[in-house]
Amino acid sequence: MSFHKSHVTARTVRSGAVFIVALACFGCGIVLDSTVPSVSTATTQASDEDFGDQPIRPISEIKGLNKDQVELGKKLFLDKRLSKDNTVACASCHGLSTGGCDQKSHSTGINGAIGGINAPTVLNSGHNFIQFWDGRAPSLEAQVNGPTHHPKEMGSNWKEIIGKLNSDPAMVDEFKKAFGTGITEDAVRTAIANFERSLTTLNAPFDRYLKGDKTALSPAAIRGYETFKKIGCSSCHQGENVGGNMFAKLGEMDDYFAARKDITDADAGRFAVTKREKDKGVFRVPTLRNVELTHPYFHDGSVDSLDMAVQLMGYYQLGRVMDKNDVGDIVEFLKSLTGEQPETAK
Repeated sequence: MSFHKSHVTARTVRSGAVFIVALACFGCGIVLDSTVPSVSTATTQASDEDFGDQPIRPISEIKGLNKDQVELGKKLFLDKRLSKDNTVACASCHGLSTGGCDQKSHSTGINGAIGGINAPTVLNSGHNFIQFWDGRAPSLEAQVNGPTHHPKEMGSNWKEIIGKLNSDPAMVDEFKKAFGTGITEDAVRTAIANFERSLTTLNAPFDRYLKGDKTALSPAAIRGYETFKKIGCSSCHQGENVGGNMFAKLGEMDDYFAARKDITDADAGRFAVTKREKDKGVFRVPTLRNVELTHPYFHDGSVDSLDMAVQLMGYYQLGRVMDKNDVGDIVEFLKSLTGEQPETAK
């Protein structure tokens, strides 16, 4: 039975098949993507501890961040002057108290404009190998240009932004303290990016479990993790960020878009960047950390329920109609990936 027919409001986007090394996984047609830069070791260094053959590793804090730049970056992240009409901040779509997103299908920008794609979480974004669903930004610094300039988001430009900030003597002093210079585009981008890198959610119950605290998880969560690995979810959701380190085709085992009547530009995925036919419907695999907080799910923000998201992933990516008990167990495991709110987000 097609999930599109039986769950007309539910859609999907995760797991599947495009990785930057050639390996085999459940139903995955894996290809090299030469358009993607190599992953920075500064942001992906795994723990030195030995976790055997576990596909997931405890997430680690990104070291060496300049404290003054992080503090300035937070102020800029919350500053609505970065938008053309002073009504939208980065935090408007990436709420620091709501899982790093706005928990809406599509975000609202200046003049009430509605965006075309679900806002991904900013939490742990420094551990992603590339930014945006379609991977068009190679770094967090480059990512800042997107929302600040997009006409449906913040609709501004660097001349306007820097002009506003320069009119604030206190802000000028903040930049001198953090960078030793005046306000520049690069300094704004660097400050925001370093603040975002500070937003690592440490000490999740699952991380404590991996480190040896066998009381950190419920029996259901432990069963869920074993099922998660056994059926193939971890072929795409692995590493420190439980995702965020590869591209994958949406609908590897069945055509996710076949029953859609409202195909949008956002559904093109990686194709929008590469213009290669094989990249249509290919997206960056999202992190599953804090996933219980980052609803609604998928690039189109069409699924509110984590239970339904698991069912749809099983069907479209693995070709499985999931048993309800397995779904429940996997959901309990996913909830154990919720970490502590970073101090810089408070």
